[in-house]
Order: sequence, then structure tokens, then C-alpha cells
Amino acid sequence: MLLKNSGGPELLCIFVKIHQVNVHLQAEENQQLTVKHLLSWVRTNLIKERPEMFMKGDTVRPGVLVLVNDCDWELSGQLDTTLEEKDVIVFISTLHGG
Repeated sequence: MLLKNSGGPELLCIFVKIHQVNVHLQAEENQQLTVKHLLSWVRTNLIKERPEMFMKGDTVRPGVLVLVNDCDWELSGQLDTTLEEKDVIVFISTLHGG
């Protein structure tokens, strides 16, 4: 799976904009990987500082746009969007300080 960061989230991942990752579920073998699982994995494995700048609870903070294969995740089920190995997930911050 390919993760891309733009507009700010890459700063929380030590300035790395693109990550090739393999996320595996450990609980139940038949369970589908979802964006909710991915976000938990990202928090644990990629975010090196200030996870509260990227996530609020189990989801992304308001102002972070999530695209799954170039489609807004709000059109595909948000946290329940199922993911596959070949998917491309993009996180874009739409908020900027001034």
C-alpha cells in the first residue's frame, strides 16, 4: 500500500512524503483492512511526534482530507472504507496557519 502526505502531515513523519507500507491485521484473519485500522497503524508506526496534530480520537483531525485511490473517503465510507494491498492513500492538510 502506498501512503502519501501533503500540505503538512509529512512534517509529523520526519519529512517523508511517500511511504510504501504493509499493514497486516493480527486479530481476525477474515477481517478486511479498513481506513480505521490504517490510521491506528500510522499513529503507532509512522508519526514520530505530535500525533494530535494528525488525529483526533480514532480518526483524522478536521481539515485533513483523505483520498483513497484519488477518491474522497467521505464517498466510500470514511473509517469503514476497505483497503487492499494496491491502494494509494493520500493525506492532505487543508488548514494553514497565517
